[in-house]
Amino acid sequence: MSASETSAPVTPVVAETGERVLRHQLVDRLYHWLMAASVLILMGSAFLPIAGWKFEWVSLHWMTGIVLTLLVLIHIVRALIWQDWRAMIPDGADIRNGVRSIRAAVGGGELAPGKPGKYKILQKLYHLAVAILVLAIIASGLLMLLKIDTPFWKRNPYWFDNDTWGIVYSVHGFASLAMITLVMIHIYFALRPDEWWLTRSMFRGTISRKEYAEHCDASRWRVEDRA
Repeated sequence: MSASETSAPVTPVVAETGERVLRHQLVDRLYHWLMAASVLILMGSAFLPIAGWKFEWVSLHWMTGIVLTLLVLIHIVRALIWQDWRAMIPDGADIRNGVRSIRAAVGGGELAPGKPGKYKILQKLYHLAVAILVLAIIASGLLMLLKIDTPFWKRNPYWFDNDTWGIVYSVHGFASLAMITLVMIHIYFALRPDEWWLTRSMFRGTISRKEYAEHCDASRWRVEDRA
């Protein structure tokens, strides 16, 4: 889920060799897997005790939440300064291709949808949904830290009244449950054989020239070889 699609005015993505196209840099792959681990640990420490698994989960949960917060802050800074953050915003071509895909699926479309750039419109919408939920989880979770003692601060549950705390807990709980659904969707599509080329790229960083030509519009995601 990293925002690194290249539009025409931006410096082209450089392939490692003539046979491979660089899709995800190492720092973006590390961020992806560290965030995935953080989210899974947070989900496990939040919901396994409810299911009857008894263990000391509070410290693990809030410390992992701090790690996730730092990862997201690093990602935001990187996206705003070193990447083209607009690459993850659906544009006119994405919307047009999405409409054509829906029409083709119901048998009423005459024009075939075009190829996407680096990311499909569904990937961009998924990224937006995850961003909203993760930010809601982090914001509400940081406020909930006021209610626990840690080595760095003492609890102070009197910052808000009961009604406000109810809103904070509701936002945190709803966003966490919705995040479970998005994680399940992500794993499902990552394991689909027709999406393995994307899953492999998150491990090795590159895709083949054949995969690039087959799945991507070269005019929307420009790459060039390194001599």
